[in-house]
Amino acid sequence: MALLKVLLLLLVLGVSVNSGVSRQKRIIGGRNCDDTERLYHVRLESSKDEAKILCGGSLIHPEWILTAAHCWIRGWSKVATLKVHPWTAWQQIQVIQDKPVTYTHGGLQHDIMLLKLQTPVTDVPVAQLPDCLYRLKEGDVVQLAGEGTTTTGPDNERLSPGAPIPIHLQCVDMNVVEVSQIHPTYGHIFYAGAPNKDICYGDAGGAAMHNGKIYGVISFGHSDFACQRPPMIMDVCRYLDWIRYRTGIQ
Repeated sequence: MALLKVLLLLLVLGVSVNSGVSRQKRIIGGRNCDDTERLYHVRLESSKDEAKILCGGSLIHPEWILTAAHCWIRGWSKVATLKVHPWTAWQQIQVIQDKPVTYTHGGLQHDIMLLKLQTPVTDVPVAQLPDCLYRLKEGDVVQLAGEGTTTTGPDNERLSPGAPIPIHLQCVDMNVVEVSQIHPTYGHIFYAGAPNKDICYGDAGGAAMHNGKIYGVISFGHSDFACQRPPMIMDVCRYLDWIRYRTGIQ
């Protein structure tokens, strides 16, 4: 019963859950990412017994992955797969052994997290942190990415686990529709959206890029239907000092 409650909670939060490796559609209305972009994208898979969950992440340092905090479940094993894009790359897999580094303020754990790799990665480009002298404003374009099919069910209902997925990582452009604010549960966020474009469960933790820099971490969207409300994204600029302090990035 306890495990069932955890799995139901994950579905609400935006994590893909299945008895196999679940990859529900993630990016709707997007395109194949170019082979030269998103090389830093990381696939994060957690498992316990027959249950598995999938998230995205970004390599921001040879030893550090930036992702969403709700992608971590205590007691579950976690594996990071690097070089998932382009699909012709020779993938690297590492088991995450260290405890996650999370951000807590005023008793609230924000939905942002750092994971440390056991072995530094030297042959994968890292995502660049944002230039926070420029803050996102309404109308700015951000690019989101994820693995998954690109279709929905009737009335934009999200497909059940096991839907076919494309070979290529999917990218989609969205416009910022609400700028930074504080969410009572998740922390500092902004919203981005576009007509007939959306994310889904397994996209959580992936990067929202602007001008080639990581300005956001995908948190979640509508749990049941696609294209119903703009995805919620963690505002990386609000956490930049914490990220630099924890990782040593200058």
